[in-house]
Order: sequence, then structure tokens, then C-alpha cells
Amino acid sequence: MIIGVVGKPNCGKSTFFKAMTLAEVEIANYPFVTIKPNHGMGFVRIPCVSKEFKVKCKPRLGYCIDNNRFVPVELIDVAGLVPGAHKGKGMGNQFLNDLNQADALIHIIDVSGGTNEKGEPVSTGTYNPTEDIKFLEVELDHWYHDILKKGWDKLAKQIQQEHLQVHKVLAKQLSGMGVDEELMESALKKTELKDKSVIQWTDDDLFKLAGFLRKNTKPMIIAANKIDVAGAKDNYDKLIKEFPDEIIVACSSESELALKEAAKHEMIKYVPGDDKFEMIDDSKLNDKQKKGLDFIKNNVLNKSNSTGVQDVLNKAVFELLDHIAVYPVANNKLTDKDDNILPDCFLVPKKTTALEFAYKVHTDIGDNFVKAINLKTKQPVAKDAPLNNNDVIEIMTSK
Repeated sequence: MIIGVVGKPNCGKSTFFKAMTLAEVEIANYPFVTIKPNHGMGFVRIPCVSKEFKVKCKPRLGYCIDNNRFVPVELIDVAGLVPGAHKGKGMGNQFLNDLNQADALIHIIDVSGGTNEKGEPVSTGTYNPTEDIKFLEVELDHWYHDILKKGWDKLAKQIQQEHLQVHKVLAKQLSGMGVDEELMESALKKTELKDKSVIQWTDDDLFKLAGFLRKNTKPMIIAANKIDVAGAKDNYDKLIKEFPDEIIVACSSESELALKEAAKHEMIKYVPGDDKFEMIDDSKLNDKQKKGLDFIKNNVLNKSNSTGVQDVLNKAVFELLDHIAVYPVANNKLTDKDDNILPDCFLVPKKTTALEFAYKVHTDIGDNFVKAINLKTKQPVAKDAPLNNNDVIEIMTSK
């Protein structure tokens, strides 16, 4: 799973990325700081099953704090986007190409209204962040449309003359965008193009098809960043009303980054996603840092119950992509073959079956699958039965 972090320049995109990953990225107050995409690992937070089983887990990947399991998710921070990106404005073409591999997008906007359409700083509240949500969707639709339109006349004639199946041809053309035959067939039905000759398709038809495919292959969550700035909350409330079908999460990337850096240097104890932090050694803090932490406590955590950054990633994985967390073990002692307790936690699509899960763990395990046991209930799980969130599954094989 790869999630792209996108947005205009100067909206806090790279700050959000660094807050999630603590990767070393350049952060500055001018457009197009990010030129090449940055890759890093963020972590979704879930209640660890170690508490239910009264054991101490030993994650192979990620970590566990106070029975909160943090499972890794790959993030990619790409170059900033401005209106007209699909025509090459700004870093547009590079931005769009870098997004090919993303399964979902986190769109960072400056909800305080302090960044204009070009990604330039303006007085807080003078720009309407509503425009940011609209323009990005349009740019992505144009991106898909341009790919569909490339060589379309020739392709349409070929489909008609050779009596080819439209959904198979187009799925192959857009396979690099995550489009398969099933999705393409559904898209043709939803856009009412299934029974219309491809020779008769208009440019509007192609654009409508592009929009449907974009929504289903690059679903998007909105991170309303800079919520701690005066006036931002009013803008956020307006966005919630104007875009009822979007997932919009208020957050303060700068606050999250400050808390994680302070925790990293053992100044405070902070679990990402918590509504508080504990001071460990305030002698390590200068006056500016103390004021900063007081501001975060009083104006972010006490008001919003978290910085919102962890919520954004969690909602992207579990709501937007509709995934669940499942723990595989090799025996009923909750261990793998090397006796590591609950070493792995997989993020898989909802409705993943026991057999499908076995294949996700390892091809050989799937090939030699005999049966699965739910260690919470001690009951067998049918190979075609869908698993549930936070299941602990013992997989038995013939080898």
C-alpha cells in the first residue's frame, strides 16, 4: 500500500509528511521546495491484541507503545500542484507521473486561507480553501482524461473494426493506474457508455469516464491543515457543510512534528494520536520550546483532542481504502516459527478471506494451506470466509 501526500506548494505538505515519518525533508516558506518525491514510512495506530492476550508483543515491523500497535504504511510526498498542472504548469507533469503508484491520496490544504492558488503566502483568511478541493479534483480528472485521449481515434477504430471488447482494451491501457477489467466494465455501465459505439464517444464522454476511474483508483481524503491558526476553524466548518461526501480531517502538522521531535529527544512522553503528553525533563527545553508546547497543549490538544495528523492516516487506510488489520501466527502460542510474539500485522482489504490472507503472508503458505483457526474464538475459519478487523489467525499448512 502506498499513499500519496499531495497539495499546493506551501500548504504544509512536507511538514505533514515529516510529522508522519520523521524523514529528513526540506521545509521552507516558498513554492516548489519538493522537487523529487520523498518516500517514507508512516504508521497507522490500532489497539494491539497483546492486551487481550496479556502478552508483550515483539513487532517485526513498526512498534507498540502502551498496547497501541503502529503498523507501517508507505508514504510518498510529491512536488506541489497548481492549477493547470496537467498542462505542465508548476511541477505539474512530474507531480502527476509520481502519483501513478499511489493507492490513495491525502490532499493537504491550508484551511487558514493563508496560501493562494499559486502556493504563495497571503494574509490569513484572504484565500478561500474551498477552491483547493475543487481544483485538485479537476487536475486529476484532466490527467486521466489526457491518458485516455492519447491515440483515442486510432484505438476507437481498431476496437470497432476488430470487434474487440472495450473494457478489456481500456483496462490494459490504464493498467498502470490501477484499473482492471472489472472496474472498467463497471465504469462503462455507470457512465452509460457500455452500449454506445466507441466511434460515437465524445470528448465529454471520455472526461466523464476519466473522472469515474480517478475517483475509484485514487480516492482522496482532505487534511485541513493549520487548524491552529486564527480563523481556520470557521473555514473548516464551512468545508464540512459544502463537501458532505468528502472525508475532511482538521489537523496541525507543525504541532505533531514538534511533539514527535520533543519525544524523540526524550523531553516529553507522547504517543502519536493521544490528546496529551507528559513532561519528562523540562530542563532540556528553552523558553521558546516551553511556550510552543504550552500553545500546543492549550490550543490544539485541549480543543481538538489530538493534532489530527494520526487521524488523517488512520481514516485514509481504514475508511477511505476500507482495510482491516489481521495478525498471522504459526501456532496457538501467538508466535511465529521463531517464537516472536505477534511479530506481524497485515493491513488487508475488508472481506479478505482466510485463503487470500494466507497468500498475502507468503505464496508457499497459500499453496500449502490446510486450515485456519481464529485464536480469539478458538474456532476454525473456512478458507472462503472473510476475516474481521484485529483477528489473530493461525494458519496451518501441509508443510
